[in-house]
Amino acid sequence: MAKKQSNYSWKIFTGIMMAAILVMGVVRLYEWYREQSSSFVRYDAFGIELPAEYEIHGIDVSKYQQVINWDLVKQMNVEGVMIGFAFIKATEGNVNQDRYFKRNWSKAQESGVARGAYHFFLATKSGRTQAENFIKTVNLEKGDLPPVLDVEQTYGVNNQALKSRVKEWLDIVEEHYGVKPIIYTNVDFYKSHLQDEFDSYPLWVAHYLQQRKPRIYRDWHFWQHSEAGRVNGIASRVDFNVFYGDSTDFKNLLLSE
Repeated sequence: MAKKQSNYSWKIFTGIMMAAILVMGVVRLYEWYREQSSSFVRYDAFGIELPAEYEIHGIDVSKYQQVINWDLVKQMNVEGVMIGFAFIKATEGNVNQDRYFKRNWSKAQESGVARGAYHFFLATKSGRTQAENFIKTVNLEKGDLPPVLDVEQTYGVNNQALKSRVKEWLDIVEEHYGVKPIIYTNVDFYKSHLQDEFDSYPLWVAHYLQQRKPRIYRDWHFWQHSEAGRVNGIASRVDFNVFYGDSTDFKNLLLSE
């Protein structure tokens, strides 16, 4: 009798385990289905699919887009989707300035596109001299986005030196403008070189061909999801981004003075 009860208990335990495994499998299948479902919607006018769960879309530009008609950028409206912000390259390294920055910076503001300026970081150079290059080039005003540090290559520099120079740039720029800078990079670079020590900074992350959101462990503010978009007023392909939040969140991120 004891043996029969033992076998019966084992069968119940086995049945419970199999049911639990089945439930977990169904849950995973549902999550997979959601990931593969229509999280992106095709907009032929933009030439790409856009993530449907975000209301604020934007672009980033540099000299490679050449002369931009910012009025046409602002006026473009495709089924309610408009360009709400633009990150504009300002500087690179110790002395270089993007040759279209001044024009882009003024014309974006005149057209009513919320603007942000970014610096392309060279890990082999001093964080201080690069910060000084950015500061003498960029005059931020009320309504602008916080300054951005674009760091995506090590150029052979070890992690300790890279982090030290990045932190130096961030500290100097934050002190000058009175606002915490945004870090731009891609998912893999952040995980390999920046994570933990820079988690308190707002993040603009690049991760292409993903559904719904970038696969990164920490919070983020902007997601660069494509590098092949098209916008009226810009002759070449352009990077597309979304903001994680609503219009109130976006307004709160802008410089207030």
